[in-house]
Amino acid sequence: MSQYLLYHNPRCSKSRQALELLREHGIEPEICEYLKTPPDLNTLRQLMRALGMAPSEVLRRKEVEFVQAGLDQGPLDDETVLHALAQYPKLLERPILVKDQQARIGRPPEALLELLEQTS
Repeated sequence: MSQYLLYHNPRCSKSRQALELLREHGIEPEICEYLKTPPDLNTLRQLMRALGMAPSEVLRRKEVEFVQAGLDQGPLDDETVLHALAQYPKLLERPILVKDQQARIGRPPEALLELLEQTS
């Protein structure tokens, strides 16, 4: 089992680039295709702690689901956003690499290298 977990969308070019970059650095992460296997609320809470970010910071605001979830209607509290992310996983920014209690969003994919350096 890999010590790295990548929240991955194979249809996303940045996510594919991130996976390729990890493999170039000798890392074969465990892959979670989060659109097929969405993270539950507890997993999302842990992910936000590992990222050190508020849920609203990982939202993909240009997706149709952002409006469908009613997130365009005003101030966003963390629980509302977490429930929306659980219901509409497409709203989660990607890719996200997790190791131990730390995580990084791969935008750009090279941002993941920071996590590799910190945890090696």
